[in-house]
Amino acid sequence: MNLLSALALGLGALFWLWGTAPLLGRAALLVKLHSLTVADTLGSALILLGLLLRGPRQWPLLLLALAMLLIWNALLGYVLAAQPPLPPGRREP
Repeated sequence: MNLLSALALGLGALFWLWGTAPLLGRAALLVKLHSLTVADTLGSALILLGLLLRGPRQWPLLLLALAMLLIWNALLGYVLAAQPPLPPGRREP
């Protein structure tokens, strides 16, 4: 179980780092937001899974955290993506 937990924690951290890499590129803002949201959600879910494997007595709290993570990350990603378009002549940062 410790090996599986360490693998989940490591993969979660790797997805976090992988999701931030597109922020440095020249992709469109919504592409950056999408890749960051997906990688952050998956990385956080894997980290919670790794913690769940290490502390099975805490499973109600960790499952609640996982459910809230999945709901709020998706919801906030949609809210940020629904921003009004940029005015003409203004470029993305």
